[in-house]
Amino acid sequence: MDELTTSSFKTTGSKWLLPVSDFFGFPLDQVNFLACQVFALGAAFWFRFYLSPHFSSPVVRHAVATLFGLSFVIFCFGWYAVHISILVVVCYRILVTADIHNIHRYTMIMAISYLAVCQVSRVFIYNYGILSTDFSGPLMIITQKTTMLSFQVHDGMCKKREDLTADQRLHAVDSKPSLIEYLSYNLNFLSILVGPCSHYKDYIDFIEGRHVQRRLSGSNTGQNGYDKVPEPSPMAAVTRKLLICGVCMVLFLTLTKAFPITYNVDSHFVNEAPFLTRLAYAFFSIQAARPKFYFAWTLADAINNAAGYGFKGVDEAGQVSWDLISNISIWEIETATSFKKFIDNWNIQTGVWLKTVCYDRAPRYPTALTFILSALWHGVYPGYYFTFITAIPITLAARAVRKNVRQYFLSSYPLKLVYDVVTWAATQLCICYTVMPFLLLAVGPTMQYYRSMYFHIHIISILTVIVLSQSHKPRGSSSNGTKPGPYDPHPQAQPQLQPSNNNVKRK
Repeated sequence: MDELTTSSFKTTGSKWLLPVSDFFGFPLDQVNFLACQVFALGAAFWFRFYLSPHFSSPVVRHAVATLFGLSFVIFCFGWYAVHISILVVVCYRILVTADIHNIHRYTMIMAISYLAVCQVSRVFIYNYGILSTDFSGPLMIITQKTTMLSFQVHDGMCKKREDLTADQRLHAVDSKPSLIEYLSYNLNFLSILVGPCSHYKDYIDFIEGRHVQRRLSGSNTGQNGYDKVPEPSPMAAVTRKLLICGVCMVLFLTLTKAFPITYNVDSHFVNEAPFLTRLAYAFFSIQAARPKFYFAWTLADAINNAAGYGFKGVDEAGQVSWDLISNISIWEIETATSFKKFIDNWNIQTGVWLKTVCYDRAPRYPTALTFILSALWHGVYPGYYFTFITAIPITLAARAVRKNVRQYFLSSYPLKLVYDVVTWAATQLCICYTVMPFLLLAVGPTMQYYRSMYFHIHIISILTVIVLSQSHKPRGSSSNGTKPGPYDPHPQAQPQLQPSNNNVKRK
């Protein structure tokens, strides 16, 4: 959701809730979006209890999920829903008729091209004014799903298993989906408006009732999986995520309006305020812009969990996790001490998609190609490209620092603490600097902001890469260039989710 304005603009969606929009002063597109998501939350509980795979066939569950999803996009976007339907139908046609060796290429070209055309029209329609729920949002999710599925079908039907990575083997699809399965995967009401994108096999397991059993016991036998293990309740996870949504909504209604992004390029502010003041305001304004994203993604996650989708497993302590398809990890973002850690925990499922279709398959320059694809997927606003191009040298610089510097701060807790504090501050400031164009959109405001910041992050990042690339790896360093130390956190030390049904209670 963008900054709240009056609801006087036109929308192609339903006008039924216009009185509500006028009463509360919220834009009608936001009211429609919230109404659909609230309805989806209730429908998700109904879907889980009354259309359980224990006594409902997969075809019925697919059909209901699809019909609800189509109803949502028509309610929110009116005739613009045609664009979403066209992309799904054309990509399915490619999947079932094109050469199996090229379906992933044809689907990617088609989906990205059609999305780009719609994104260009979006610029002219809204003239740099973005509706929080315009039709391009679902179209972006559909692009992810259609392309990722085409790659996974190609992996399962064309490649030898030994030629695939572990992740590719896990998610490879060895037969083409039926029409109802394809429509349900792409258009289901759980993810049609804001995602997240999830793996096709995970979704089919959910619809057919194998989702929980596979992650609890690793077994794939039994009648829909429900005679083997009790189903853990998602209620605690849903409640927690809805509480987070409430907090994020309050923060959005207060902080976001108090720290408008556009003030960063206000002429009087830029000319009169000292550099450190402008730097501090940029930090707080970006922090204040995050709750709207936290709200939308956390609510979508809660809706999926309410339907019984998103079960990840049980850790060694017996704690149930419903974060399989979570799109955000707020704590990890706010405490990130590296650019990579921030990116890995922001819009997580989009990162999974980029890794699946680009990063793991690019023969050369995977980082640069992945950022370019991400920019193309987001849209044609110039600010998006400034953001992703700026992210490339920052990512390379962060890797160089971790490889060459971090090892010297792992010998004692005080040194490690200093390193963590400094890298946290540097990460947050780099994020602010990088994503500012993403929110400013246009070339003029972006260049005005970067000039006001003296391009300092660009300069520091490039110099860091040049200087540290000349350094040699120290003797005794580990394979990743970081010398182990007593205060070096080891990833394997964290609780791992296990396919065990111990300590899982039915609620």
